[in-house]
Amino acid sequence: MFVVEGFGLLRQAVDAGWSVEGCYVAPGTSLDLDATVHELAPNVLERVASTESPQPVLAVVAMRPNALPAEATFVLVADRLADPGNAGTIIRSAEAAGADAVVLTPGSVDPYNPKVVRASAGSLFRVPVVEAALESLGSFRRLGTSSHRGDVYTDPVYHGRVAVVLGNEAHGLDDDAAVDQWITIPHAGPAESLNVAMAATVLAFEVARQRGTV
Repeated sequence: MFVVEGFGLLRQAVDAGWSVEGCYVAPGTSLDLDATVHELAPNVLERVASTESPQPVLAVVAMRPNALPAEATFVLVADRLADPGNAGTIIRSAEAAGADAVVLTPGSVDPYNPKVVRASAGSLFRVPVVEAALESLGSFRRLGTSSHRGDVYTDPVYHGRVAVVLGNEAHGLDDDAAVDQWITIPHAGPAESLNVAMAATVLAFEVARQRGTV
C-alpha cells in the first residue's frame, strides 16, 4: 500500500485502474469515488499528511506488480537514485517523451515514496516503474551518461532497443558500469553537471525527437 495525496492525483490513479483501498478526508469534504471514505476529525489530516499545507484528501492505494514490457524499445534507467523529487520528475519526463518504462536499480529511492508520487504528477500511474539491475538489460543498447566523457548526446542514433542510463546524484555512474557507450551533454560555465532529472529530460526528448514521437 502507498499514500496518494490530493484530488488530482487520486483521480489519475483511479482513471489508470489502480485499486483504492480507502480514502480519508478533512471534515466537510465530499468525494465522488467508488471507495470507502472516512471523515477525519479536525486537524488530523494536517498531522498525518506529508505536506505542510495538505489537500483535504488522502487515499491508500494498493501497489501492483510492474514488469518491463516485452515490447519496450526505450527506457530511462536511474542507477541508485536517491532523491525522490528527481525520481518523480524523471518518471514525468519519461511519459512526456514516450518512454516505455523507467528502471530503478537496487538501492534507489522507493518509487511509492509520497514525494515521488507528487513529483511524477500522475505519470507513476501510467508508466511502468520497475526495479532491475543494469546488467539485466543486456538486450538494450545501454548509453551511460557522464559529465565529462563520451560522445555528444546528439551523435548516437537512438533506434532499436535503447536504455539511457543516469547515475546517482552525488557520484554519477561507476566508471566500470555495464554500459555500451558513454554520452555527455556539453554545457558552458563552471557548473560540474546538470541536475540528474534535468539531464534525463534533455536526453529523453532527444530520443523522442529522433524517433519522431513528439
